[in-house]
Amino acid sequence: MDVVHGWHEVPDSAKGASLAIGTFDGVHRGHRAVLHAAQEKAQDGRLPMGAMVFEPYPRKFFQPQKTLFRLTTLQRKLDLLAAYGCGFTAVIPFDADLAGLPADAFVEQILVDAFAIKHASVGYNFFFGKGRSGNPDVLAALGRQHGFGVTVVSAQGYAGDVFSSTRIRELLAEGDVAAAAEMLGSWWRIAGPVEGGAGRGKVLGYPTANIRLEDGVSLKHGIYAVNAYVDGRKVQGASYLGTRPTFDAGQPLLETFLFDFDGDLYGKTIEIEFIAYIRDDAKFKSAEALAQQMATDVAKAKEILGRAGGSSPSAEGSDGA
Repeated sequence: MDVVHGWHEVPDSAKGASLAIGTFDGVHRGHRAVLHAAQEKAQDGRLPMGAMVFEPYPRKFFQPQKTLFRLTTLQRKLDLLAAYGCGFTAVIPFDADLAGLPADAFVEQILVDAFAIKHASVGYNFFFGKGRSGNPDVLAALGRQHGFGVTVVSAQGYAGDVFSSTRIRELLAEGDVAAAAEMLGSWWRIAGPVEGGAGRGKVLGYPTANIRLEDGVSLKHGIYAVNAYVDGRKVQGASYLGTRPTFDAGQPLLETFLFDFDGDLYGKTIEIEFIAYIRDDAKFKSAEALAQQMATDVAKAKEILGRAGGSSPSAEGSDGA
């Protein structure tokens, strides 16, 4: 997949496309419905198909002092968009210039003059332009004026719950990674470089690969059954996220014990995919008591991962695809 940075120098290969537009944090099943709509229009009109995203997240631009729980890094988002069929993704810098563009100027300067789009697909809750003055109805009217089509995708959901990035963040904060995965349509994962720790895990018989999470990530503290991706290889494991109350109650760290793995990971970037929540964080009376509990946790994680196998979250309900 090609990545187009900005809108001032757009290659011909990214012009005249059917474009899915949004922030797409998490690229969840609701977002996939928007992508599917763009794909259908691309196929019908034999057009290129792409996505347009904004970086940084608009809320972060307007409220830089507040931490934001991003479900996906930009790279993870690009990987998912490529996997779901985008031929290119335009990454538009969300800065003061863009924030100050009125809705009609955004359409004229970016969608029409820069990308010459033939069709736009957006979600029902898409807003754009200075002061969020643009909405799907405004976009449709401007599309008629400038000669491009617009598809507005209604809210998508299952069992009375609408697929949304906000709801997924809430589920992760509750530790319900399985329910979050149902909404995402894939297991939620994070990535980061492995850093050194105090070495207590190795002493207890469970050496860990430690990752410091990005600011704003509000995953519930506790023990999880996980898959880790190391140099392209998937390795099962058990992760602990917490402040280590048995020892020092320090800054939260994600500590992952990899099953059947022996190698030096320091400095390497690995990905951790969360499959199931096992238990809450807890303070133990001694290191020996903690080690006994860790043995139980590892056994439980192995049982869960053995049942899950290589499966993906179920795709029941409507996702527009």
